[in-house]
Amino acid sequence: TGHTMQRRNLINATSIFILLSLTWFNAMSQKAFGNRETPIQSTTNSGSREIQISELIKGSLLVPNPTEKSALAIIIGGSGPTDRNGNQPMMTNNSLKYLAEGLSQRGIASFRYDKRIIPLIQMGTFQEQDVRFNDFINDARKVLLYFNSSDAFGPIYLIGHSQGSLVGMIAAKDGADGFISIAGAGQSIDQVVLDQLAMQLPSAVPGAESAFQKLAKDGSVEQYPLELSTIFRPSIQRFMFEWMQYDPAESLSTLSMPTLIINGTSDLQVSEEEAMRLKTKTPQAEFELILNMNHVLKIIEEKGLANGKSYNDPNLPVSERLLEIIVRFIEENSSKEP
Repeated sequence: TGHTMQRRNLINATSIFILLSLTWFNAMSQKAFGNRETPIQSTTNSGSREIQISELIKGSLLVPNPTEKSALAIIIGGSGPTDRNGNQPMMTNNSLKYLAEGLSQRGIASFRYDKRIIPLIQMGTFQEQDVRFNDFINDARKVLLYFNSSDAFGPIYLIGHSQGSLVGMIAAKDGADGFISIAGAGQSIDQVVLDQLAMQLPSAVPGAESAFQKLAKDGSVEQYPLELSTIFRPSIQRFMFEWMQYDPAESLSTLSMPTLIINGTSDLQVSEEEAMRLKTKTPQAEFELILNMNHVLKIIEEKGLANGKSYNDPNLPVSERLLEIIVRFIEENSSKEP
């Protein structure tokens, strides 16, 4: 009974990060998302415009002043079926929507877009086994190329949240003027998972380690701990294989542009240590820890359930300190532009 309870605790508590990353949705969620309309027009900004860059890349462009050539922030969402607003099926917090609006109110334009999973679900053509991590990188590259080609904005910055941090830092090499990581991991996804397992269910670590090694070597694995089927199920193995190829700390260190690393001290999914790994490899990067900010960019001062509840609370604003730090970084580096 104790072992069963331990396994159940793993499913309930092993980093929400893993579960949001790899459990895309069940049939009920898929139906809910397919019937749901993503808000396009911002409630607080009249300058919100729908932009479609390709069949699978649609998003909202917020321009604070159309007569000025402002800096542009391209916001890349985190793991799971995340829409442009930072929401998922049955999880609404509007984190990325409020981030974009906060930047607009401070004079910085932004573009945020639905992950390609969203239109695939809405078109009824989503197949989990066809999802590739590199598709997310290529989508970010297309967005960057689109706005670089338009010449409508000043310097362009990529802001990657969570999984989007890794996506953004790789895509940034294709012409971004700066990069901002928010709640990004500092090591490859297999190491992140193993670290989390070591804290939550140490007995599963040897089996997971062996499975990851086999996956890295052959691109697939048949034997893995049953309680970790969320991570190793066959339909998602190719996605994991591609994701594992990237070391975020190493990738960030190769960027020659201004970079900013941000993490919150109340982030249950990505620890401060992950942010420190990024900083250690890229000492010239600016680094900010925001007191009491959690993974969905909200300030949570109470311990316990309040943190988890905020994932589904669209009434909570994003951290003011987060907005201040990003705006200062963009303004200071944009003023250095020739």
